[in-house]
Amino acid sequence: MAEIGLRPKMLVRDVMSSPVVTMDEDETSNKAAASMDMNDLGAVIVNNKTGKPIGIITERDIVKRVVAKNQKPDTIKAKEIMTTPLVTVEPEATISDAARRMTRLNIRRLVVIYKGNLVGIITSKDILGVMPELLEIMQEHSLIEGSVAGEELEAAPLSGYCDNCETYSEDLKERNGQNICDECRIELEQEK
Repeated sequence: MAEIGLRPKMLVRDVMSSPVVTMDEDETSNKAAASMDMNDLGAVIVNNKTGKPIGIITERDIVKRVVAKNQKPDTIKAKEIMTTPLVTVEPEATISDAARRMTRLNIRRLVVIYKGNLVGIITSKDILGVMPELLEIMQEHSLIEGSVAGEELEAAPLSGYCDNCETYSEDLKERNGQNICDECRIELEQEK
């Protein structure tokens, strides 16, 4: 695959959002909410006084730690409601590694750090957005590999209703643009 310019794996850097919206740890929670609203985001990264990322505030953090406790949003500082420590990933990690980490930790966002600096953020929504593309790449890779090996590739059987007899089958195969069951395939071949 490398010979024809395709990478076998999609990386975090390919789908992460950058630049990331940040705020100072001493700003208030209503400013975090306003920033999320203005930028149409579900989270902002909180930086310390030296500009290093130290936490994240999500919509859920604001609901659970401010609204549900009937706190005044303009009096609660970002550092009081942020989730910390940040869970990070490197830009060269694969999408599947990022997805596994999110699943294992039950989170929806990973902060992307390169050489100690904040370079992006990747969300579960970002990963879901590239899944169709990943599936197409895998199918094309399979076809290329099969062609290189000189094999004749037979399409994998499908499940569904036969376009000819309209009965359910778990062994449909595509013939002339239709999904046909075994019985109909045999009949059509005998008619020839």
